[in-house]
Parts: sequence; structure tokens; C-alpha cells
Amino acid sequence: MLDASAPIQQPSPLVRPPSGARDYGAGMTPSAVPDEPADGPRSGDGAEGAGGVLLPGRRKRWEIPHGLEIATSLAWRLLLVAIALAVIIYVLGLIGAVVVPVVLALIAASLLAPSAHALSRVRWLPHAVATAIVIVGGVAVVGGVFYGVGLAFVSGLPELSSQLVASVVGIQDWLRTGPLGLNNEQFTALGNQVLAALQASQASLAQSAVGVVSTLGEVLTELLLALFTLIFFVYDGGTVWRFVLKAFPRQARDRADIAGRRAFASLVGYTRATILVAAADAITAGVGLWLIGIPLPVPLAALIFFGAFVPTLGAVVSGVVAVLVALVSGGITDALLVVLLLVLVQNLEGYILQPLLLGRSIKLHPLAVVLPIACGLVLAGIAGALLAVPLVTVIDSGVRSLTRPSDGPGLDPDTVDALDPRSARPDWHDVDQPPRSFVARAVDSLSHRRMADD
Repeated sequence: MLDASAPIQQPSPLVRPPSGARDYGAGMTPSAVPDEPADGPRSGDGAEGAGGVLLPGRRKRWEIPHGLEIATSLAWRLLLVAIALAVIIYVLGLIGAVVVPVVLALIAASLLAPSAHALSRVRWLPHAVATAIVIVGGVAVVGGVFYGVGLAFVSGLPELSSQLVASVVGIQDWLRTGPLGLNNEQFTALGNQVLAALQASQASLAQSAVGVVSTLGEVLTELLLALFTLIFFVYDGGTVWRFVLKAFPRQARDRADIAGRRAFASLVGYTRATILVAAADAITAGVGLWLIGIPLPVPLAALIFFGAFVPTLGAVVSGVVAVLVALVSGGITDALLVVLLLVLVQNLEGYILQPLLLGRSIKLHPLAVVLPIACGLVLAGIAGALLAVPLVTVIDSGVRSLTRPSDGPGLDPDTVDALDPRSARPDWHDVDQPPRSFVARAVDSLSHRRMADD
């Protein structure tokens, strides 16, 4: 019989329990201890006794650090993503002759589809007739504008090249004889290389024209493919999109439909605004250059027009060319006037034109513009640089829609108008407000821009 008054003997933590018995330690239950073989833990297995004291003859099991485990998990996942992107880019490069016309047709459809849809609302006008009117008229207008601007630029390109050569020579002489007094062999060699490159480009214009003629067949083929695709995008774009949606799982189809509609709406706004902004920049700069007295105002305005399609970098390149021509033709005074003119044009674009045409529905950080352009230029040349920003705009609107709670279950995709640029970022617009005047929108855009700068 046990004596209740006798003290209870506690086992020492350094005493190994008998064979077949288990020492669960302080505060542990049998269910919290891993199963061990009947003959005790294996040699090398870690075990701790009561109070966390290491039992004799045992050592701790080595564990991978938590940070290293997270780093390796991210590393192989990022590696798989990079491999997938490399394969996609490689495959797109193989079929580039088909991908580029289809992408150009999609961009053109974003410009023409809203007009075709508006004409189709007329009861007596069938949708096919409205599509034909919009495509024929749009191709004629856009083609005529690009042909006139391109012809003006090509016709003045030899003289423009001569002016650039003279500008480089003048700058080189000023750096030698001016206050800087640069006179070393490396500078002379660099100036001669730049001068030789400009002269070689001027002399190779005829050879470039012959090369363009040799590839004229391929260009015409791609243009015909783009026109054929454009017709069906404008006429039956909804059917094409519904066919694409069948590739998504049924439970995610509505969410993908909403994201696609908002992405196309962003492309509509971007294309429309880019063309209008490019035309406004070219007209304003051309008139200013003509008033200042700079030679070749039409080719320089055409260069500014084409440069507007490559945001940030295009304006810098076209502006540098205009300043160089002004420097060699009229001296430092005309060059400073051209700089002030270009600053005025950029502020007119940034503070008035873009906020009025785009609002804040399509707004990318400058770093999100320059880096994609540079990557597109490296991967696909000029075509990649031109298509980089529209691609980033579409991806940005699509990803924002996928992460927006209001675009989740319960929202009908038919309520999202893919042809309205305001649908790209509904959180920045109040569609219930009535249309406002041009002056009121201009004042609001200026105030919003100043608040953002502050």
C-alpha cells in the first residue's frame, strides 16, 4: 500500500529512461513525440530530455535554414518562368511575319471599332455596311496622313542629314576653340567617327531605297494579312473573343472576360490619344520652328510626329535633332528658342492633352515606359520598341482588373464596355456624372496634375 505522505521521487533529467520506456519531457504528451523504433532512437538522431536537456550520446538533427529554403523555392520557380518566357519569345520570333500583322490589326481595330459600333446603331444601316465604311475611310485617312508625313520626311532627309553633319562640325570646332579648349586625339577621333557615320548614312540613302524595294513584296503581304484580320476584328470581334474565352476554365471565364474587356478598353484609349497627341505635337512644333526661322520645319515636324509613338525616348531623339539643326543654322540663340519651344510642347502634352484625352485611366510610371521600350528594342528592333508600351498598357489594365475586388463574382461582363476607354480603370471615373465642358475638364486636369506633383 502506498503512503500518501511519502514524497514523490522525480527522475533526474540526465538519467536515461529504462529500455522500452519513453521520456516525453516536461509539458509533452505521447501524441507530440515522433514514433521511434522499439529498440530506441537510431544512432545520430537528435533527442532532448525534460527541460530541453540533450540526452547523453545523442546529437541534434541538421536542418536547412528557413531563409535558404525560401530562396531556393523562389529560385527554381523563377527559373521555370524565365524558361517559359524564353520559349514563348522564341516561338513568336519564328512566326513574327504573322504575329506583327495581327498585333497591328488589333491596334487598328481599337481605333476603328468604336466608330463602326456607333454607326451600327443607326437602324437602316447594317453592321457589315458600317464596318466597310469605317475601314475604307479609316485606312484612307490614316494611310493618307502617314503617306504625306512620310513623304515630307523622306524628301527632306538628305538636307536634314547635311544640316546634322554641319552641326557636328560646328560643335566640334566650338569645343576646340571655345572656353573648354578641348584638344586631344581621342576627342578628335570621336568627332571624326560621328562625322563619318553621318556622311555614310547620307550616302547610303539610295542603297536603302533599293533594299526597301527588294522587300516590298513581303511588306505588301503582311499589310494584306493585317487588313484581312482587321476586317474580321472590327466586324466580328465579339465572336472571336468568345472563342478565345473557351480556353479558360468555366469558373474563371467571367473574370477573364472582364479583364480582357478592360484591357482592350485601355488599348482603345491609348491608340486614340497617341495619334491625337502626336498630331498636336507635330503641328505645334512645326509652326514654332517656322516662326523661329529654322530650316526644314516640315521634316522636323514629321520626325516629332513619328517620335511621339515611342514615348519619352522619341521626344528626346527628335528634340535633339531639332536643336542641332537650329544650332548650326542660327546659332546659340535659335537653339535656345527651340529648346524653349520643345519644353512648351512637352508641357502642353503632359498637362493638358494627355489628361484630357486619357484622364488618369491609362497612366504608367516613366520607368514602366522606358524599360519596356529598351527591352523591345533589344528583342525585336524598331517593331518591338513601337509595340512595347501598348503591350504594357494592356497587361497593366488586365492585371489590375484581375486583382480588383469589384471585378469579382457578381459583376456581369456585359456591363463592361470594351470600346469605352473609361472602362479601363473604372475606379478613376465617375460614369454617373454628366458630360462636362472642355474648359472645366482642362481646369480639373491641371489641378489634378499639380496635386500629383506636390
